[in-house]
Amino acid sequence: MEMGRRKHQGLRSRIRGLSSEIRSKMPQTTATPSLSLQPSAFYSTATRSSKRAVLCGITYNNLKELRLKGSINDVKNMRELLITTFGYRSECIRVLTEEELDRQFIPTRKNIEDSLRWLVKDCRPGDSLVFYFSGHGSRLRDYNNDELDGFDETICPLDFKETGMIVDNDLNSLIVRPLTRGVTLHAIVDACHSGTILDLTKVYNSLVRKWEDNSPPSGVYKGTNGGLAICISACVDNQDAADTYAFTAGAKNGALTYVLVEILKKLPGPTYGDLLDLIHETFDDVNQSRSRSITGILRRLFDNNLHLSQTPVLSSSAEFNVYRKHLSL
Repeated sequence: MEMGRRKHQGLRSRIRGLSSEIRSKMPQTTATPSLSLQPSAFYSTATRSSKRAVLCGITYNNLKELRLKGSINDVKNMRELLITTFGYRSECIRVLTEEELDRQFIPTRKNIEDSLRWLVKDCRPGDSLVFYFSGHGSRLRDYNNDELDGFDETICPLDFKETGMIVDNDLNSLIVRPLTRGVTLHAIVDACHSGTILDLTKVYNSLVRKWEDNSPPSGVYKGTNGGLAICISACVDNQDAADTYAFTAGAKNGALTYVLVEILKKLPGPTYGDLLDLIHETFDDVNQSRSRSITGILRRLFDNNLHLSQTPVLSSSAEFNVYRKHLSL
C-alpha cells in the first residue's frame, strides 16, 4: 500500500512538472504538412486498419457572425498526434474541413454522418477508433425524456442552418451502438455544451472522484453492442468552450485540444484520472496566475480579458478505475 502511494505521488509530481512546462511554453507555429487527402477509393477495405479516425474541424467561413479561427489548427494538431505518437496511418484518417478539395470531405451534415458510418463499419475486436470534432456546439429542448437536464446536446455541421444540427441521440446511434466487443472508441469534442454529447450513461465527477449515472429517464438503451465508448469533452453541458490565443502567438486553438495534445505528446500513456487532473490544473493555473513571473502568453491572455471558464468532462459507456486505466488511442 505504501509503495503504491509513493508511486502515485511520484507520478503526480511528474504531472505537475509537465503542467508547468505547458504553461510556460514559448509561442511557436503549429503548421503541419498538407493533409493531402486522397479520393474515396483510398479508403477502401484494402487499406483497412485496426486504428481509424475521423477528424472534423469547422470554421464556418460562410457565416460571418459564427466564424471560428482555431478549428483547422486543432485538426492539424490532432492528426499529427495520432500519426506520430499513436501510430495511425495517414490513409486511415478521414479529415473534414472547409479547405478540402474533394467535396465528400467538406463537413456538411451528410458527409460527417457518412464518415462516422465509415469509422465504425465492420468494427472488429482490437479496433481503436477516434472521432474528433472542433466547431460549434449547441443545445435543443429534449422531447424524448432521455435527458436528465431536459436538453439535447448538438454539434453544428457547416450546413446546419439548412439541414439541422447533429443531436447527441444521432451520435449515439451512429458510433456508440454499433461498437462490438473488443472495440474501443474515443471521442474528443472541443465544442460548447459538449459534456454529454454522446449520451454515454456514465459521467465522471472529478470533484468527488466517482462516476455518476447519466442514464436516460425514459429507459431507452444508450449503450454499446459490447464495446467501450469514452468521450473527453471541452466543457459541461451548460458551458461554452474557448477558441483562444492563450497558448500560441498569432494562432487560435481550442483550449481543450491544445492542452490535451501537448500532454499526450510528452506523456503518451497517462491514466484517465491523471490526464483529466492535468487538464483541469492547467486551466486553473492559466486563470489564477497573476504573479510577476507570469509568462508572456498568460500576460496576453489577461490583457485581452480572456478567461478559460470551462470544465472538461470525461464520460463513458461503462465505469472503470480512472487512476488505473491508461489511455491508449
